Amino acid sequence: MQYLSTRGHPERRRFCEILLEGLAPDGGLYLPEHYPKIDAAQLAKWRGLSYAELAFEVLSLYIDDIPAADLKAICAKTYTEEVFGTPDIVPLRELEDGVYIEALSNGPTLAFKDMAMQLLGNLFEYELGRRGEQLNILGATSGDTGSAAEYAMRGKKGVRVFMTSPDGRMSPFQQAQMFSLQDENIHNIAVAGVFDDCQDIVKAVSNDLAFKRKYKIGTVNSINWARLLAQVVYYFAGYFQATATNDKPVSFTVPSGNFGNVCAGHVARMMGLPIRTLVVATNENDVLDEFFRTGVYRVRSAADTHETSSPSMDISKASNFERFIFDLVGRDAAKSRGLFEGELGRTGQFDLSSDPVFAKAASEFGFASSRSTHADRLATIRDTDKRFATLIDTHTADGLKAAREHLVPGVPMIVLETALPIKFAETIVEALGHEPDRPARFQGIEELPKRVVKLPADVEAVKAYIAKHCD
Repeated sequence: MQYLSTRGHPERRRFCEILLEGLAPDGGLYLPEHYPKIDAAQLAKWRGLSYAELAFEVLSLYIDDIPAADLKAICAKTYTEEVFGTPDIVPLRELEDGVYIEALSNGPTLAFKDMAMQLLGNLFEYELGRRGEQLNILGATSGDTGSAAEYAMRGKKGVRVFMTSPDGRMSPFQQAQMFSLQDENIHNIAVAGVFDDCQDIVKAVSNDLAFKRKYKIGTVNSINWARLLAQVVYYFAGYFQATATNDKPVSFTVPSGNFGNVCAGHVARMMGLPIRTLVVATNENDVLDEFFRTGVYRVRSAADTHETSSPSMDISKASNFERFIFDLVGRDAAKSRGLFEGELGRTGQFDLSSDPVFAKAASEFGFASSRSTHADRLATIRDTDKRFATLIDTHTADGLKAAREHLVPGVPMIVLETALPIKFAETIVEALGHEPDRPARFQGIEELPKRVVKLPADVEAVKAYIAKHCD
């Protein structure tokens, strides 16, 4: 399997090359040359596998430069009851008739990002050890990516992490999870700006090829194909738990800001998993909802990016969206490049409303969308707690509200849980009048010493910090 750039760079890469590389040299994102197709017979063979076994089967379709025995061992090491607290890894529960919640937040940092980051940490350590090299990971987080990456990479041989985050725009619990880590290979950088500023810095550094090569810069954001690939697995796992046969379609609703989580669902659907609808649930930062309703992708400025009670989705530039648009326009790299480098660069938006391809987003690719507000969030949390004695976090509440707007009789709707409620305790208190349960290992985390540096939203300042701590 080889990988190509969404912007048409002529050189193809193998998996382990893009694992360490992140963005393509032309600023595009990597995708496989084709999506492997899964038929009903193969689905039947996968039904009943453990999560680690299922992960190996999915990943091996895309990874042919790691020996099968080694890849199987990496999956077995990653997806264990010890790490995720349950042998099911991603247990599914029916909340109400036809509506399910897939628990993705049983990992070390209580967020769905652990599902991919734990694998990424083991893949990085394996490949760097095989090469005898080191890697400096540069990332951007609006909340959960940072802690998941840092917990996965702490103490890993040959790896340093430089994680940028928007100063003051994460929940106190999220900040404490990251900033309390004292490991020497972990560096937290609080940027004076919003998440999109952090993301822009990561892309700018990745596009500086001389700096990237000198300091061996890699990424763990969902621009890294390996991370997105790991997320494909739990769509299959959720499907198997919600259905008894391989010909029954399901739908998924995915809280989404950067489009990575739902893009993994798009990949699973392209592979042949019977997904009827992929519902993109946004908060007040509704760039994605606006596109799927109107065909206009309009990036917002930092000043127009709202600070909300589902902060991990406070994003107005959805990096992974380029992967879907590439598929939507028929894998026409010139057209994709023209949209993201040309129109978006010049005007801050592009408009596909009058292009025949836009209709395919729903008709051929199965996408729909909805928007949620703070008031919706509180109402959904209260209702779910009262009627089902189930406490959900703010992002999952956005997802559940959207899911109920897109139900089809006879089609199971699976809502992807994104985090445990304790990560957003302030809003839970506002909704219910009491704090959510806190795992014992996180008691008093907000009072621990912090290890973080504050920098301006400036590419050169971040590059200077990285250089200083790598030399």
